[in-house]
Amino acid sequence: MTDRYGRDVLAGPRTPPGPTSPRTPAERGLVVEDVSTGWVGAVVRTEKSGGMHVVVLEDRRGRTRTFPLGPGFWVDGRPVELVAPAGAPAPAPPARTASGSVAVHGARARVARGSRIWVEGKHDAELVEKVWGDDLRLEGVVVEMLDGVDDLAAAVRDFAPSGDRRLGVLVDHLVAGSKESRIAADAVRAAPAGTVLVLGHPYVDVWQAVRPERIGLDSWPRVERGTEWKRGILAHLGWPASEQADVARAWQRILGTVRDYRDLEPSLLGRVEELIDFVTG
Repeated sequence: MTDRYGRDVLAGPRTPPGPTSPRTPAERGLVVEDVSTGWVGAVVRTEKSGGMHVVVLEDRRGRTRTFPLGPGFWVDGRPVELVAPAGAPAPAPPARTASGSVAVHGARARVARGSRIWVEGKHDAELVEKVWGDDLRLEGVVVEMLDGVDDLAAAVRDFAPSGDRRLGVLVDHLVAGSKESRIAADAVRAAPAGTVLVLGHPYVDVWQAVRPERIGLDSWPRVERGTEWKRGILAHLGWPASEQADVARAWQRILGTVRDYRDLEPSLLGRVEELIDFVTG
């Protein structure tokens, strides 16, 4: 189109657009490299996970890692933008949900119960939704996010639990003698007997509930006292960690590797299942 007003004489010289990465279908067997991590592997499959399209790559040792589709890959030494293969057949509905329950296809979500499950933060809520979301909707259970548990007893009193309005709470690092264990005991005492159940996992953060091999580790590394745990983990992995946005992107990357309950530690699985049973009566 012609600019009817002419070009701004004070504008700098025009520069031609840089080269773009060609869109390349992630066909099974295609060998690609993820630029940010250096991971090289063959495409195993593409799928939708955590609300985004991802590609699963398998390296020469048989280990797999999951990455979001898009730019940031190399094929034969050239940058490409990986896209889902065209015309891929729609997968058959799964026989089971991500939690391992028998899938009920076509069922409408139940009207929400008065009972609730509380979790400590956004990452906890996203992980529970990814693995147990189908089950929770079928049962009409709403998961709500807390901003920490320091004032849990007061929050419980405000919720006013009762026999048909139960409350289940999932707490990080709930181990004997910890601050969290005392907070949990106070919260239970703040409500009528049998209306509140506080359970937890032993991990510093819910990230550790994801099996470490999903991100190429043998075990989650120890972080020195005085170092923020998540940033210490990112430093160990060699991932960006200077901003909060880096932490958010790292979590989405970790969450994207979780396919179903088999990618989580049993110490989390059992606690969430117990909470769901409790609030559904």
